[in-house]
Amino acid sequence: MNTLGSRASSTCGRAARAASRPLLQRGAWLLAAWLAAGCATAPGLVGPGATGGAPAASVEPGIVRVTHAELRRLEAGRPAPLESEQARRAWVDSLTDYLAERAARLLPEGQRLDVHLRGVQRAGSTEPWRGPQAADLRVVRDIYPPRIDLHFRLRKADGQVLREGERSLSDAAFLMRPNLHSRDDPLRYEKGLIDEWLRKEFEARRG
Repeated sequence: MNTLGSRASSTCGRAARAASRPLLQRGAWLLAAWLAAGCATAPGLVGPGATGGAPAASVEPGIVRVTHAELRRLEAGRPAPLESEQARRAWVDSLTDYLAERAARLLPEGQRLDVHLRGVQRAGSTEPWRGPQAADLRVVRDIYPPRIDLHFRLRKADGQVLREGERSLSDAAFLMRPNLHSRDDPLRYEKGLIDEWLRKEFEARRG
């Protein structure tokens, strides 16, 4: 199981590595580093919007941790264009960061949410019969809807489980629904699934 860091991970990581410095020097350095990175928690804690320990700078007040299956197994079951591990990690980073940041905004202060992505099928598929270059193309049609399989656990600050379960997110009519994300965003359909799940699972229950 892999855990991804958010955009603040590099500065926060340097702050965590300062643990070997003398106490007074370390304290001053840590405070400056955490303020610069927008980190909202102390070392060793999972901060707001964090995917595995690195807090996102603009998220309050809930604490979210997103993990995922191994990259090579995450998107299985549907032919997809060949891509490098670096490219795969980039879109997984983007999706997990988005989920963490959006979820954190919906959680009351003190609640914790753990989400594990078991599988992600992005909208579209390859169609080899189209020709020699088809392996490099993702064809998006309604017969290739996006799908996200996940497990979540919502807890109080003391660890008491409020709710947990398995969810399979999919939308066969994804091409006919309005999408609030940019048409230039290659993950707009998957982010739409996340938006809908968070609305039903957390926002709607708050009302």
